[in-house]
Amino acid sequence: MKIWNKKPVAREQTRELHDKYGIDPLTASILIRRGITSGEDIQYFLEDDKRFLHNPFLFANMEDAVDRILQARDEGEKVLIFGDRDVDGVTSTTVLYDCFISLGLDTRWKLPGGNDAYGLNKAAIDAFAADYGSLIVTVDCGISNTEEIAYASSLGIDVIVLDHHNPPEILPSPAIIVDAKCQDSGYPFPDISGCAVAFKTTSALRFAQSELYKQEICLLSVRPVNEAYTISCMKVENLVQKAILEETIIPGSISIDKTRLMDFLRGQQIFVWDGAQTERMLTDIFGKGVAFNLMDIRPEIAKYISSVANLSLVRLKSLSKIARYNPGKATEIEGFYNIFVTYMNKLLASQFPQNARAEEKELQLVALAALADVMPLKNENRIFLHHGLAAINGGKVRPGLMELLSHQGMLGKRITSTDLSWSVVPVLNAAGRLGQPELAAELFMEEDPAHRDELANQIVELNNQRKQLGSEAFGYAMENAEKSLAKHADKLCVVIDQRIHRGISGLVAGKLCSQYNVPALVATMVDDTVIGSMRSCRGYDVTKFLNKMNDLFLNHGGHNSAAGFSLKKERLADFTRELELLAPTIELEPDTSESIDVDAELPPPYLKPDVLNIVDTFEPYGEENRPLTFMSQSLRIADAQLIGKSERMHLKLTLDAGEYKWPALFWGEGERLGRDFVKGDHVDVLYEINRNLFNGTETPQMILKDVRKSV
Repeated sequence: MKIWNKKPVAREQTRELHDKYGIDPLTASILIRRGITSGEDIQYFLEDDKRFLHNPFLFANMEDAVDRILQARDEGEKVLIFGDRDVDGVTSTTVLYDCFISLGLDTRWKLPGGNDAYGLNKAAIDAFAADYGSLIVTVDCGISNTEEIAYASSLGIDVIVLDHHNPPEILPSPAIIVDAKCQDSGYPFPDISGCAVAFKTTSALRFAQSELYKQEICLLSVRPVNEAYTISCMKVENLVQKAILEETIIPGSISIDKTRLMDFLRGQQIFVWDGAQTERMLTDIFGKGVAFNLMDIRPEIAKYISSVANLSLVRLKSLSKIARYNPGKATEIEGFYNIFVTYMNKLLASQFPQNARAEEKELQLVALAALADVMPLKNENRIFLHHGLAAINGGKVRPGLMELLSHQGMLGKRITSTDLSWSVVPVLNAAGRLGQPELAAELFMEEDPAHRDELANQIVELNNQRKQLGSEAFGYAMENAEKSLAKHADKLCVVIDQRIHRGISGLVAGKLCSQYNVPALVATMVDDTVIGSMRSCRGYDVTKFLNKMNDLFLNHGGHNSAAGFSLKKERLADFTRELELLAPTIELEPDTSESIDVDAELPPPYLKPDVLNIVDTFEPYGEENRPLTFMSQSLRIADAQLIGKSERMHLKLTLDAGEYKWPALFWGEGERLGRDFVKGDHVDVLYEINRNLFNGTETPQMILKDVRKSV
């Protein structure tokens, strides 16, 4: 029997969120039950403005990467983009390639095909060296290619690593590394996809085309405090805060050369909000003999944001959304900085309108990558998905994706993150799984619509082959899966079978993981090499597990929940022995598979179509943001039908909520009709709400997760 888990929420908690952020009580209670209570987290559920994306120059090495790429352009060097075979690698390669070509770089790209191993390889390096290439940029790989990067360097080839996988203890060298998971990356959010890292790099490269690149700017504000004045200064470079200085001074009490201001402001272009007033206050503080190089930026900003023309910095601070969600930034100088960055973004958008068009296409790929690599849908990943989906649903589907959606019969309907996850990502991944990832990359890069259509058709056919191979492989896996559990302390499922296609190992491991609710490892043989994948559940970090067998692998790496590896066939016996020894040390979080968390209870009067507005607020759904689960009590079954032709019949119920009657689907539970409830009974239900599209009309419907006869 499933456990319905509805956490209590104190009225004071919902009132606090309402007062701070204007959130209605129902939305507030859902946020609280999900543990989303800080302004920093809440902002990504209530806001979707790209202004909430993190600045790419927060990456400590981003400026070095940009400079090296621009140097390659200026000196006419040949550049190779080396990606991975999956959706994240294909989209990363596409995003970077399109940008490099637009900037005039002599660029080629390569993905591992056939039986090539994951990551940069020496054969690709040798071929590039023979073509007189001098710069390799890896995307969605590279962080574990220590030997290969050293080899490239020995041939005079520089390497930039744009990756998002867990880094090894010793980073590859020499290389410029941009990876948010590296300890000193400087980036505030580690869980972005490889394609997002590529997108951040393209954003930084575009910014570098402006006059602001590397230019240090100082923002200054002065405010009276009792009998003194507080002078706040902030240095900004590439729109990133570099330093803040604050001095409180009583007029006439000290000369400016005795303060820290002299060194901080020397040689700076100083922007102020109200030039005349700031001049008066600085003269009051230091006298008429001190001159400041001030520029009143307010009139310029007002040209792009007219609503701020007559506002003071105090008023600006109170209106700042960023300050609203981040109280630590609710100061006048922070408000000044926020409006300055917003202004600069608008100014650059007007100067370089082609960049906005490019971003619109790129964010559709970033959205796909976030879903494909199962990135947590929190923080800026939510904004990536919002904008990617908005472009798709707004009729601006990028080339390649348009043809794929057409072949899937998805054009003309409202696309959600779930649609992309179930109907687009697996199809694209099929190309890489079956050794032809270049087809997916060409689909996005090809200019000829007819050829794109042919490529889309080939990829769909590959996906059909992948389905067949996956079905056969899972059958092979199940032959020994349960015996394997017994050998590995019931904490790990291991299947090693040469009949399994290497491109399917991750899928099979994922299925075994779901089947047995323990981590699973699936491997196969390619010539003299064992190649495999590991998938996790219940909070276990599989990369740390594989790290314990470092000495056995040719290479390995990945994320906490998904990783890959390869080793020589002669080490297989050592490997299987180590797995049996290490399995008992696996520590899993408690099994919660029979517990269903309830986000909110909706009494019958609340069951109206506009409840979809709440559902939409929490879109996009995916990793760490599952679809909302509602609970309602004592709904009468007005009608009940068995549907479907499979062995497990489905149920289609009509539930009477008073004013509205709701269609409700209960997948695979047809046998419960007549056994647990009948037409006319009152039932308590757990359910999700989605939209059903029929003959061009959208209607809300319930997807039932559990049903109990009302007491």
